[in-house]
Amino acid sequence: MPRRPCRGRRSMPAYTLFMKINMTEWMRSLIAGGRVAAVPIMTHPGIELIGRRVVDAVSDGRVHADAVKALAAKYPTAAATVIMDLTVEAEAFGADIVKEPDEVPAVRGHMLDGVADIKKLEVPSLRAGRVPEYIKASMLAAREITDRPVLSGCIGPFSLAGRLYDMSEIMMLIIESPEAARELLGKCTDFILKYCLALKEAGANGVVMAEPAAGLLSDDDCMEFSSVYVKRIVEAVQDDWFTVVLHNCGNTGQCTHAMAATGAAAYHFGNKCDMADVTRGVPPTALSMGNLDPVSLFKDATPDDMRRATFGLLEQMSGFHNFVISSGCDTPPHTPAANIDAFFDAVSEFNSRR
Repeated sequence: MPRRPCRGRRSMPAYTLFMKINMTEWMRSLIAGGRVAAVPIMTHPGIELIGRRVVDAVSDGRVHADAVKALAAKYPTAAATVIMDLTVEAEAFGADIVKEPDEVPAVRGHMLDGVADIKKLEVPSLRAGRVPEYIKASMLAAREITDRPVLSGCIGPFSLAGRLYDMSEIMMLIIESPEAARELLGKCTDFILKYCLALKEAGANGVVMAEPAAGLLSDDDCMEFSSVYVKRIVEAVQDDWFTVVLHNCGNTGQCTHAMAATGAAAYHFGNKCDMADVTRGVPPTALSMGNLDPVSLFKDATPDDMRRATFGLLEQMSGFHNFVISSGCDTPPHTPAANIDAFFDAVSEFNSRR
């Protein structure tokens, strides 16, 4: 039976024998290394690489881990990432999930219809829904990928609240009944925190927390209804051996300050923002990651266009030592391998000139 995780910042964690990557040192090495690291958020190409379907990977931790491993074996990513699935936690709470064979799962409708439903809502166990399979995927990937960090995934508190209450309705709730919104956010945070601790104990080196719905908020509202709760999770789980990467592809630049206030060790931005502009709002000791369009570039562009866009972003960000090039969000199913190859070829060629 594994022991409880060590919360100290400087000691080797006792909860797993196969994780030996000091993430603080890993990030420092990327910043000081002089070469641009590449960490696109992609697992779907790995599912296709092993001849399986999306529904297999989002339902079976072994298939999921095999897809992550296949991509790690093929591409020189600085870290391996799991699927960015924003339905796992909502399903655990009881939301109705649509799972098509070759599509990303989606929440159907919403399960909370008012303040009374929020009060009755119970925080689920980690045995609910597909949570055990996602913990299993992270555990297997962390055990079997030993040459780079493995980053798990989770949803952010405000984005989860929106999936449970309806996105339009949660925007009204924070105005009309902010205390009820805080109660819901507190319950979402309790579950996400519990989930992140389980992923940490399973051996993951960090977690990409997807909080895209917070990009709909002003900086002040993002601080009050997202960052406060994210910070609570960060303070409980992040240490030298486990990193929180805060992803907000909805941010157009208006809430970067609120994102940075969470204390996360890394920030991941979508293609809606100017990468140089948002990176100026990120602490120089934290990673700033992004932001090539996963659809119009990775999935739909030609390899030549992909290469040009990659070079363009690398040139734009050449003055930022904490920049890590990435997709702006999870690359979708049916992303052509030729475009991924063009991305990595461009990064390699750019780095060879430095």
